[in-house]
Amino acid sequence: MKTTVVDVADVSKSFKIHYERHQSLKERLLHPRTGHSEDFSALADISFTMEEGETVGIIGHNGSGKSTLLKCICGVLQPTSGEIRLRGSLAALLELGAGFQLELSGRDNVYLYGTMLGFSKKRIDQIFDDIVAFSEIEHFIDTPVKFYSSGMYVRLAFAVAVNVNPDILVIDEVLAVGDERFQAKCIDRIRRFQQEGRAILLVTHSADQIRALASRAIVLESGHMIANGDVADSLRIFREHLLGDTPSNEANEHHSADVHIDSVTTPTGSFDVQSGASMHFDVHITSATAYSGNFVLEIFTRAGVLVSRSDSQGAPINLRPGHNSIGIDLPNIPLLDGVFDVNVGVVDPRGSNVKAWGEKVATLQVTYGGRQGGLVELDATIRQN
Repeated sequence: MKTTVVDVADVSKSFKIHYERHQSLKERLLHPRTGHSEDFSALADISFTMEEGETVGIIGHNGSGKSTLLKCICGVLQPTSGEIRLRGSLAALLELGAGFQLELSGRDNVYLYGTMLGFSKKRIDQIFDDIVAFSEIEHFIDTPVKFYSSGMYVRLAFAVAVNVNPDILVIDEVLAVGDERFQAKCIDRIRRFQQEGRAILLVTHSADQIRALASRAIVLESGHMIANGDVADSLRIFREHLLGDTPSNEANEHHSADVHIDSVTTPTGSFDVQSGASMHFDVHITSATAYSGNFVLEIFTRAGVLVSRSDSQGAPINLRPGHNSIGIDLPNIPLLDGVFDVNVGVVDPRGSNVKAWGEKVATLQVTYGGRQGGLVELDATIRQN
């Protein structure tokens, strides 16, 4: 039986917001009764557990309570009510600027952070070179961190967190900072942590990262937990709430307020296909009103790795009131053996808002008869020069 390492029980957090608060002593003496305050509920009765070896993603709008929840878990904030129990050591990468002392050098901050995590100077000495090597900022390690770029700051913070080998790693949005190569390096280290059976709590705005890394996803909305379960189901709920859509129990699970993705069909009725062959399928959409937007097609591996995303940007689709059919032609499917999930959606012309979304609306079963391995057939020619 696996051990529970994080237990969040009925946690709520409120803040007091002050209005018309006087800034000077003179104003307070002249107007002693003006101004008022009210309580703002950032979290309301949040409960969930995490087991060792589990990676849980947390996703939600800005202001949904994600960072507040992580700060409560890490001990930066105390819940107004409820209880949080941790088992094992925890290392946290909160939002940029939290944790390091700006006037100190990178070297001093490494020792300071390590000490806060309960490590002796001798132990930090042993892992210091590994931290610096991972961060790739050797030439700036003795420079005050207030002069670091955001990318340098995150490199050092992540390097410290992963090299102290915590039982629980908490990450808040920091993977969005820095170049793609270093992000890939961080994700590789996260996957190694997963293989070692460590627990990871990940907050991100990237649905792709949730799919690729998380075994479960939690969705927060205005301080309330509206989903906690399978990644695909949680992401569907998140997308539905992205435009303020809160469907009833009888609502179609793949629609927004006025656009429904009803089904996906093929002329043969089958989604089995040979590698390299062509394929056609139709997406059936019902719209309450006329609407012009972009159509999005995504293909993922079962492990959550994005294989392809296509967007009709520049050639929007024009939905009519009633039933609509969108045809998709794939002239050559270069995928090798495997099972692949298909997502489709309609977004506004700027691509920033989701009008309707279908998560895992179809499953491609690709068969390949050759001897190559991986995801795609590159049709490479190999010869001796």
